[in-house]
Amino acid sequence: MKDQMKAAILPNNKKVLELTEIPKPTPKVNQLLLKVRACAICRTDLHVIDGDLSNPKENLILGHEIVGTVVETGSGVSNFKVGDLVGVPWLASTCLSCSFCLRGQENLCPDALFTGYTVDGGFSEYTVADSRFCFPIPENYDAQHAAPLLCAGLIGWRSLKFTGEEKHLGIYGFGAAAHIITPIAIHQGKRVFAFTSPGDERKQKFALSLGVEWSGSSLEKPPTPLDAAIIFAPAGNLVPKALSDTRPGGTVVCGGIHMSDIPSFPYSLLWGERSVKSVANLCRKDGEEFFNVVKNLTIRTHVSLFDLEDINDAIEKLRQGAIEGAAVIAFNH
Repeated sequence: MKDQMKAAILPNNKKVLELTEIPKPTPKVNQLLLKVRACAICRTDLHVIDGDLSNPKENLILGHEIVGTVVETGSGVSNFKVGDLVGVPWLASTCLSCSFCLRGQENLCPDALFTGYTVDGGFSEYTVADSRFCFPIPENYDAQHAAPLLCAGLIGWRSLKFTGEEKHLGIYGFGAAAHIITPIAIHQGKRVFAFTSPGDERKQKFALSLGVEWSGSSLEKPPTPLDAAIIFAPAGNLVPKALSDTRPGGTVVCGGIHMSDIPSFPYSLLWGERSVKSVANLCRKDGEEFFNVVKNLTIRTHVSLFDLEDINDAIEKLRQGAIEGAAVIAFNH
């Protein structure tokens, strides 16, 4: 096994990834060494590059929707073996002993580390990951189509859980997370209404092809009041809009890790026991639930594949909204 690997590094104070060769990592206690098969690009990667999320690891390898094959295990690993296909999510590790961790809210752990942000991620030929926070990939997925499940799918699932049993669901921002969670919501018997950027007829048609009941501009009113809404777009101005589209007693879930400032709005939009709730990453229980769902209900993820050498082009296409579904860096080694 070679000692060097290709990796796309985000140099300090720069906005473009640089392809270079660096030493291959070695797994420590509880860690897996993975040969990366695929790593999806998330909008959160853009927020890190743009500085919206501060204090990333120096000379960071981004990428937190990783699927890889175990090639070596560190001491203490008991849940995976060499040859297993494994998924690595945004939540890299936690202390496992604070009050949040002990009550199953490890996503709120003050000492949590995050893949592709505070520890190196998957835009590289190899990566290491804490085995206790990884998930086995169901046999009905290959690496390239499984990669978007590790963030877009998991965050979408947690967001969907927060909407409860409500039937009329609005989704604002129809990207990677929305295209994964929509078929699941429909399978649950929900009526889904999709909102896209004004004039984005391509995304509206894409949403309709996935079975939504209605698709239109985020400036439009849905044909019926919503029971709940999920906002995946990082646009704070959508919060009052979603509240105005939602009936009394409804919930608006903000599914992104970063959102622009929410403008002031009249109390009347919140009154009537409406609520606004944020989603902070994921818990391991979310992953266990979600992968049980997709193991039995195969979700067709729509992916655009790129080589590692073309990662900056892929990032720019995602930034421009030119990707239908998810952009995925694929490794053919």
